Amino acid sequence: MAIATVNPTTGETLQTFVPLEAADIEERLARAAAAFDTYRTTDLPDRAHLLTRAAELLLEDQDAIARTMTIEMGKPVAAARAEAAKCAKAMRWYAEHAAELLADEHPAADDVADSGAERVVVRYRPLGVVLAVMPWNFPLWQVLRFAAPALMAGNTVLLKHASNVPQTAVYLEELFHRAGYPNGCFQTLLIGSGAVEDILRDRRVAAATLTGSEPAGRAVAAVAGDEVKKTVLELGGSDPFIVMPSADVEAAAATAVTARVQNNGQSCIAAKRFIAHTAVYDDFCARFTEGMRELTVGDPMEESTQVGPLALEQGRADLEELVGDALERGATALCGGRRPSDRARGWFYEPTVLAGVDDRMRIHREEAFGPVATVYRVADLDAAVALANDTPFGLSSSVWTRDVDDMARFARDIEAGGVYINGMTASHPALPFGGAKRSGYGRELAAHGIREFCNITTLWYGPGS
Repeated sequence: MAIATVNPTTGETLQTFVPLEAADIEERLARAAAAFDTYRTTDLPDRAHLLTRAAELLLEDQDAIARTMTIEMGKPVAAARAEAAKCAKAMRWYAEHAAELLADEHPAADDVADSGAERVVVRYRPLGVVLAVMPWNFPLWQVLRFAAPALMAGNTVLLKHASNVPQTAVYLEELFHRAGYPNGCFQTLLIGSGAVEDILRDRRVAAATLTGSEPAGRAVAAVAGDEVKKTVLELGGSDPFIVMPSADVEAAAATAVTARVQNNGQSCIAAKRFIAHTAVYDDFCARFTEGMRELTVGDPMEESTQVGPLALEQGRADLEELVGDALERGATALCGGRRPSDRARGWFYEPTVLAGVDDRMRIHREEAFGPVATVYRVADLDAAVALANDTPFGLSSSVWTRDVDDMARFARDIEAGGVYINGMTASHPALPFGGAKRSGYGRELAAHGIREFCNITTLWYGPGS
């Protein structure tokens, strides 16, 4: 894929970028390693000051960077502004809380004595240069939810962003430079995916994080494993959204629409499989379908637009294949199922609800990355749990019930990194985020996220030390 800004609303190529040459990559690697040697010794208050300043600048740039994101990948501009604000919030959260999250730990006195030590301290120290391979769907948030804690921990960052959001990638490097970070602390690499392996194998790179597709995660994990380097992976998802008889069906259906089409349906944690108990299936399905049908599809620069285009032409083609396969095998489109007739330009696709889906259909197993939902009817709680887990993914889930026994069962048995009860899955800086099964491993955000790229060091002091 070329490194270029292609407006998905029109299909027009607006700007292209020349990938870095080998000498340029070497220069940036050397700069990142040199920066780490000094930045790792800075005090946490100094790091917090820098990150807070970056958050302030991001809020000043909110409208401009929102327009850039919308032009590059098609998210509604109101959602783009909200994404920028969320990033600033997370940056400030880490600036305020990093000291307590990274504070030295002191094991119990009895355990210290039993180890033969006079004193033991557990300390969180930075790993070094971290390579981040990031996707286009949340071009600010995916980067900053990793970079904020990584920088607060004392690491330096090399960003390989998706090739269709280069302007956002360049902006991020400029943001940290303007905030006053030492040269080399945060650098963007305008490179193709073929250059990632050599960078990851470089001895100066200590670890990597990737958010993206399962094949991309598998490739990065294989190289990192061969080099014995730490990785965090956040991959695909096919999150279940379960509605039980005691649920507030009206609230569940309204939330389900938002949960499915957030970011034009291009979100790993967007609900994708809607599982309703037979007692409420007809009511839920009717409300949900009507809500999907009424969404405003249009130019993402318009404030009233709720669903914009898909980010990539190939992404729409992939979605059309999944829907076509399901329809050919007997599924029914309750709404949508095609390109909008009034959108000849751009990569638009109608919000779609498919019923009658079964395990013969690709969409039952594969992630639909766009505004397409599948609905299922189940007879009881056991069937709901079994269907929820009948996926190779395990990122998150949403369950709707007022029954405490239902809640306990879902909390115990759903195979996912998150179980959201009577609410929509969302990420928050204070809450750990990540998945199970083929949705990846490791955690972002909260204390777990800042410690992922730390050397957890035991300092053992013998008698007389």
